[in-house]
Amino acid sequence: MTNHSGTTGTPDNDDTVGGERQRARRATDLDRAPAVRERPLPEHQVTLRTPEELADALPYLLGYRPEDSIVLVALHDADGRGRFGGRARLGIPASADDWDSAAGQLAQGLVTGSERRGAKPEQMVAFLCQEPAPGETGRQVMERLRPLAQKTRLACGGLDVPVVEALCISDGRFWSYCCDREECCPPEGRPMGLPGTSVLAAAAAYAGVQVRGSLRQLRARLQPLETGAALEQEVALDTVALELVPRVLDQATRAGVATETLELAGRMLRRFAEGPVLPEALVADLRDDELLTHEEAARLILGLQDRATRDRVAEWMEGGEAAPALRLWRALARRCVRPYHEHAAAPLTLAGWVAWSSGDDLEAREAFAMALAADPDYLFARLLHQACNEGLDPESIRRCLRAERTGRSRRSAEAAEPSGAASAEAPGEPSGEAPAEPSPDEPEAPDGKETPDDSEVRRLARSRHPSAARRDGSRATKSPGRERRARVPRPRTAAGTHPGSTRPGTTSPDASNGTADRARRKKPVRGSAARPDGGCDGGGGTGA
Repeated sequence: MTNHSGTTGTPDNDDTVGGERQRARRATDLDRAPAVRERPLPEHQVTLRTPEELADALPYLLGYRPEDSIVLVALHDADGRGRFGGRARLGIPASADDWDSAAGQLAQGLVTGSERRGAKPEQMVAFLCQEPAPGETGRQVMERLRPLAQKTRLACGGLDVPVVEALCISDGRFWSYCCDREECCPPEGRPMGLPGTSVLAAAAAYAGVQVRGSLRQLRARLQPLETGAALEQEVALDTVALELVPRVLDQATRAGVATETLELAGRMLRRFAEGPVLPEALVADLRDDELLTHEEAARLILGLQDRATRDRVAEWMEGGEAAPALRLWRALARRCVRPYHEHAAAPLTLAGWVAWSSGDDLEAREAFAMALAADPDYLFARLLHQACNEGLDPESIRRCLRAERTGRSRRSAEAAEPSGAASAEAPGEPSGEAPAEPSPDEPEAPDGKETPDDSEVRRLARSRHPSAARRDGSRATKSPGRERRARVPRPRTAAGTHPGSTRPGTTSPDASNGTADRARRKKPVRGSAARPDGGCDGGGGTGA
């Protein structure tokens, strides 16, 4: 489950459903605690028995260090020994009035996702992670979150999945809500071990499992600039918008803008590919920012508001194109400074797509969530976020995009054959065709030319007069009687086919495996995106 604040929690053991059975099996007696095996390290199996070992294992289960989070980890029985399964994380709501619903959503999502994968969890381990506020101690955090831990445990017990251990991690210490023995779980808590010194840390290093920083550090790579360069970027966006937006909204010149955007994006891709790759994230991002001028960023940001143009550059998703493309989309997302924050939905979704296609589910989910925060109606981000959360294979989408790119190259070659100039499309180089083909689900102008959808019109109209939009501060609404249409149909199952039922020469590769149909039936919860995937909020997944 994903909430934009990312939190994890553990229920208390008082007055829980199935409390007697839970108390009989909980890990209060460390000598009799059920051993837990971490499956992602099959060649170097690790057994965890104590609360301290469980607390130390959390970053390795998720792939990052959670902050302000409620985390549930499923346990499956294997020959009398626990085995880690799916993980789910949810942000701790700021208001205690929302804790009950958050606990129920988290428990239901993890159980449902695990059942969809064929096995309901037998038990759960819960974690509440939050650092103290100024003037607060770790123990006070533990006591303050105790009701949330209790509600989480009740929610899991109501689904007949007992919580065998619930830990609060705060200020470098941990407390167990399930153990009241002072000899093992004193009131002042137990100190966390030094990072990288446990047996699990050694096994993870041996297996090549890396623990990234916090989600806050990951989001910082995608958030708008807040330095002095932000004002310069805003001026560049205002200037380019006055020249570019009228051309985008004019059907006679829109295709030309799309071609210019693709050519510029191709040049930027090659520039980023030729630039140095630096290991440290902050230094690498600063270097990437230097590769992109304010005007180039502005033209790309505004040009990518066109759906067809965005879909074309989404083809840079694998091989030698993926890494520089991801760096480019991150850099563009950082250039969407506050007055143009809604425009970040396109580069953020592209960054999430490339990350997901490259196997980085953690960054993908965060990028999709940030795109939906920028524009909750951005269908491309919503569908990809749902598909990623449900553990679908991105290969079906890659197959559609490959087929479209191959077909476009073939058509270009056939058109050039009479003059003997046939050639294949070079990596990162757009073909000569303008991406103005209509999607079957988009409204058409009377003359048959493509009409911008409602979200594009709203963003571009605000770009045309940015100062008025800032004074207004309000969100434009749709035209009366005009409904948003889903533009991303379900793809066919045959390899190499295009999504949905399209007219000849058109494609819409925005969805996979029926994701669009599910998105139309399900209304997303505002403020949090459902994560019933049995997988962690960033790279956890089920134990293999």
